[in-house]
Amino acid sequence: MWLKPEEVLLKNALKLWVTQKSSCYFVLQRRRGHGEGGGRLTGRLVGALDAVLDSSARVAPFRILLQVPGSQVYSPIACGELLNGSDIYWAIATGATLEEINRHWDWLEQNLLHTLSVFDNKDDIASFVKGKVKALIAEETSSRLAEQEEEPEKFREALVKFEARFNFPEAEKLVTYYSCCCWKGRVPRQGWLYLSINHLCFYSFFLGKELKLVIPWVDIQKLERTSNVFLTDTIRITTQNKERDFSTFLNLDEVFKIMEQLADVTLRRLLDNEVFDLDPDLQEPSQITKRDLEARAQNEFFRAFFRLPRKEKLHAVVDCSLWTPFSRCHTAGRIFSSDSYICFASREDGCCHVVLPLREVVSIEKMEDTSLLPNPIIVSIRSKMAFQFIELKDRENLVEGLLLRLKQVHANHPVHYETSPSDDDMASPVFYSTSICTDKFGDLEMVSSQSSEEREKEKSPLPHPEPLTAVFQQSGSQSPDSRLSREQIKISLWNDHFAEYGRTVCMFRTEKIRKLVAMGIPESLRGRLWLLFSDAVTDLASHPGYYGNLVEQSLGRCCLVTEEIERDLHRSLPEHPAFQNETGIAALRRVLTAYAHRNPKIGYCQSMNILTSVLLLYAKEEEAFWLLVAVCERMLPDYFNHRVIGAQVDQSVFEELIKEHLPELAEHMSDLSALASISLSWFLTLFLSIMPLESAVNVVDCFFYDGIKAIFQLGLAVLEANAEELCSSKDDGQALMILSRFLDHIKNEDSPGPPIGSHHAFFSDDQEPCPVTDIADLIRDSYEKFGNQSVEQIEHLRCKHRIRVLQGHEDTTKQNVLRVVIPEVSILPEDLEELYDLFKRAHMMNCYWEHHRPIALRHDPSRPYAEQYRIDACQFAHLFQLVSPWTCGAHTEILAERIFRLLDDNMDQLIEFKAFVSCLDVMYNGEMSEKIKLLYRLHIPPALTENDRDSQSPLKNPLLSTSRPLVLGRPNGDTIDYQKQLKQMIKDLAKEKDKMEKELPKMSQREFIQFCKTLYSMFHEDPEENDLYQAIATVTTLLLQIGEVGQRGSSSGSCSQECEEPQASAPPEQDSVFAEAGKSPQAFPETEGDWTVSLEHILASLLTEQSLVNFFEKPLNIKSKLENAKLNQYSLKAMEMSHPSQPELKLNSL
Repeated sequence: MWLKPEEVLLKNALKLWVTQKSSCYFVLQRRRGHGEGGGRLTGRLVGALDAVLDSSARVAPFRILLQVPGSQVYSPIACGELLNGSDIYWAIATGATLEEINRHWDWLEQNLLHTLSVFDNKDDIASFVKGKVKALIAEETSSRLAEQEEEPEKFREALVKFEARFNFPEAEKLVTYYSCCCWKGRVPRQGWLYLSINHLCFYSFFLGKELKLVIPWVDIQKLERTSNVFLTDTIRITTQNKERDFSTFLNLDEVFKIMEQLADVTLRRLLDNEVFDLDPDLQEPSQITKRDLEARAQNEFFRAFFRLPRKEKLHAVVDCSLWTPFSRCHTAGRIFSSDSYICFASREDGCCHVVLPLREVVSIEKMEDTSLLPNPIIVSIRSKMAFQFIELKDRENLVEGLLLRLKQVHANHPVHYETSPSDDDMASPVFYSTSICTDKFGDLEMVSSQSSEEREKEKSPLPHPEPLTAVFQQSGSQSPDSRLSREQIKISLWNDHFAEYGRTVCMFRTEKIRKLVAMGIPESLRGRLWLLFSDAVTDLASHPGYYGNLVEQSLGRCCLVTEEIERDLHRSLPEHPAFQNETGIAALRRVLTAYAHRNPKIGYCQSMNILTSVLLLYAKEEEAFWLLVAVCERMLPDYFNHRVIGAQVDQSVFEELIKEHLPELAEHMSDLSALASISLSWFLTLFLSIMPLESAVNVVDCFFYDGIKAIFQLGLAVLEANAEELCSSKDDGQALMILSRFLDHIKNEDSPGPPIGSHHAFFSDDQEPCPVTDIADLIRDSYEKFGNQSVEQIEHLRCKHRIRVLQGHEDTTKQNVLRVVIPEVSILPEDLEELYDLFKRAHMMNCYWEHHRPIALRHDPSRPYAEQYRIDACQFAHLFQLVSPWTCGAHTEILAERIFRLLDDNMDQLIEFKAFVSCLDVMYNGEMSEKIKLLYRLHIPPALTENDRDSQSPLKNPLLSTSRPLVLGRPNGDTIDYQKQLKQMIKDLAKEKDKMEKELPKMSQREFIQFCKTLYSMFHEDPEENDLYQAIATVTTLLLQIGEVGQRGSSSGSCSQECEEPQASAPPEQDSVFAEAGKSPQAFPETEGDWTVSLEHILASLLTEQSLVNFFEKPLNIKSKLENAKLNQYSLKAMEMSHPSQPELKLNSL
């Protein structure tokens, strides 16, 4: 296998290699301990090392070195170790077998050996060989991918081992696997790492010891690359209680990217589905493959780099060169082809990139292939510009796909052409575009039918036809002539730039335009350029009449969102005259209400009003609407939703950037989260709420051109400018004061309008005037000092910190739930935490493998904390089996069903954690009366139903005669007469009955039979089993007699009052309850509905038997149950899914 040439310097501690072949340029070597010559001590040591650590997967036994004559530099072309001394070499290939390395050697002799002799310069020889090897690597990689698709036998073999070793249900799909080491302290365990859709698993069998690790992706709190004492590069997995290090991968970069993608996809799918619905390709976990994850990573980068809609799907990425007329040469880079765009990015960051919406494209043509212009294509756009791409591999397929998508785009959005621009447009800087809009977009021509404009006028209130600054410009004093002249200079510079680089959305975007943006966009061009940079102009052109329809549909509706909008309307830039009258307020209302109607998932969030009001100042109303769409849905994804996850992620990224770029400040402020809380408004409002408006709009200029990167670097520049004062601050309040004063005194000397007062002026200290900072200087410093962050780096940091933020929300949810539950139960807090984890895991396992269940709702972060995780009856049965002290053998599952029905108050087939724990608390810590009351409620409706599964009860009919006297024998031969005890008990219960707040309904004979069966089942395998059975037999007989007495009393209820009075005056010795105890039961009606006993009867009867009292009052330990549950929760679920038709066998197996 060819390796990417890499210069390495190592000390020659051991001679690990033996030379097999050599020539004037190349040396072939064999590693000691492999093949012949391995019998010596050194060879045995090296061979043992490779065998024990399974290092043959990483250090191949054969290698080739490049040796340039007259140079001390050696290059291993196969694998890298030392030749002698401290030689430097280039690693370029490896061989696992002698045949493989000989094929590489033969290729070098046949193709390179004779060619190298023509070079005079030794450096040229090394450069030439390295270039050739890189080309071979590219070809080998593509062929290897194809081979994996065609021959997946190795993957099938790994899948069989994965299923056998971890016993997951079939729905747990394996994505990929790697050989690696897992470190336990200082000891590495060599084994296999399996990455599945929901879990990270590791298996090792070493020296007779088996190690299995199963880590759900949703439990991972941190995923990072790090180093330890022994290895320079490892992957560290951090969960709530442990850290695990994995190392010695063949390709660590690939493994880490796959892990990062799997963690991100799974966490967002299970914990942040509020937003993840927008990414439909990975919604079906069973369809996720390694290639899908790699494609997703590329898609994410593509959309972030060019700030395109999230629905855009990337189809092809091809290396090429683009003719750049401003530099008069071809610029190397890559072309990206998606559903609706052709994009280009140069290899050199910031050199040049281009965005071509397909609706702007007129034609795509293949040109004649020549030596100077290999494989060229020409893309022509409507503004009479053409883009020439050359050096395109697989040009035929690329052009075919582009033409197909171009045809589809034009069919969906027909383009209307104007014959000629007007004279006014010819005289002014023309933003000639392909939009289909009814009006002239300033100097940017947009075309559509007149009828649609008239139709809109008739339908709804007209959007405001001008940017608000054009109407309210005159309020205040006139700007100085010097400011106007500077504005004219800027306009002139932009016109020159348009002439050379293009003036539409398809313009060449280079470092030069970035510098112009950093100086501040002229007021007259600001709204237009915002539309071009954000590509909102394409949305505007593609949806004629859309905004007008939204306004018509949304106006007049009253709901919570519209109330919030109305409340914030007059708080939006109240210092600006445009929003001191109804014109601006009405326009703001229409835009915000229309967007809430368009995107109900976001609806309206605070800070949207401030951003929209600024957009309305510089763009027409409909244009402002589409700018808002671009910001909320593309440029600041996940910012404007229920939990503002996107903004929190960027705050976490900002903290890491502070540690990297401003280490002294980070060291002084040990808790950077306080600083991040101050900076949250910077990101949510793009500095508009904390900086004078005329300065903040320059920040918005940079944001629309560079995206979130501009906010990161400006935030760092603000902190650096105040670092000295912040380091001397005593608390967070003083730090807030310092930053507020600084931001309030940022001015824009070039602004042509009058300064508008900031609402943060109250932070200023009149006694100590704060120095004024010019916004242009601050922005320039931000680019010079902190502008080296690439989009790829920021997206990587976002992915890393999204895990941290989502897990932070999970911890908050957990703590809030526990805070509510802890005061109401007697279970220890640490045990409650473990119960919560088990409860949450039960919910998650349902999400992992049972997507077909409509009732198994996903995690809903918008619900109250206590209701975010809920489980259904099946999940509850599993948990009950694992943690309940009331184990009843085969009867356990039936008991669990009844408890679930009892706890499901609202009958939505789901229960929450609080109800689950309250029930367990009674079982473990309740008094006997509470436990009996719970058991009683489990055997009356709604817990016990007519269709209860336990219909074949052996106690369906009474087994004990209820006609015999209540005189029972003791083991010693004595007898006890319970008649007197029962008499007194009933009298006492009658007195207590009035004190009960809510009397439970009486239990029928059928329900009582089920109650008895449950008690019998609970005593099974108890150490005092025999005593308990005898005691319950006694109590059952007693209660059956009580029920018959009640039945008799019910039948005599028709007697007259005269019959009752003599009974009441009977002597105390003659108790009417037992007067006819010896009579035949046939004298009483047999109707089951008349036979009843109450909770008081049952409780009082049970209290007469000390063994039963001891059973219900003995202390129970939940900790052993929790430990067992953590070990068996997965296996129980897997068993259920393997044998769904045998539920009782399933529950008895543990």
